[in-house]
Amino acid sequence: MAMTQVVNTKNEKVGEVELNDALFGLEVNPHLLHDIVRMQLAGRRQGTACTKTRSEVQGSTAKPYKQKGTGRARAGSKRSPLWRGGGTLFGPRPRDYSFTMPKKVRRLGLKMALSTRFSEAQLVVLDGFQMDAIKTKAFQAVMMELGIENALIIIPERNERLEKSSRNVPGYKVLPTAGLNVYDILLHKHVVLLKPCIGQLEERLLS
Repeated sequence: MAMTQVVNTKNEKVGEVELNDALFGLEVNPHLLHDIVRMQLAGRRQGTACTKTRSEVQGSTAKPYKQKGTGRARAGSKRSPLWRGGGTLFGPRPRDYSFTMPKKVRRLGLKMALSTRFSEAQLVVLDGFQMDAIKTKAFQAVMMELGIENALIIIPERNERLEKSSRNVPGYKVLPTAGLNVYDILLHKHVVLLKPCIGQLEERLLS
């Protein structure tokens, strides 16, 4: 078990918390993290790219000119892929790029991503993050106090004031514990974790 300090929004130490090694102290496998990120990004692809084949392009089905005597190629249709305006040969068609990985592997990847940020001393535990109103300046002031320019902020549950206060500031993202994922953890330089989230993560990933 590792101990880390808990700070408030003014970057003052207000206590310590014990972090489970099974969640924050794992040896990292970069290849596994790469596969999980690739899975997440593949699932976001629309897969709507489409080209028309020779049976779908507009054009006459008549033979352009006679078979013999012209000295030209023996063309049978203006829709041929060889002709300008003809169909596309082996072009992209609508498809689903997504693939899945075992649930245990996805859980392990999430624990490894958290372990990465903790081992790099880029994990900050906050005792709370309350916003009295939707104010971007107030959010930026807190981040300046913490000395963090790029971070994923993990909160116990949806917080509209915090989410809207941060969404216009580049480099920050607010996610509830239920939406935590490997890609967002690795995309941001720091992870700001609210103290109540630790118990939620242990229940989600270690149960």
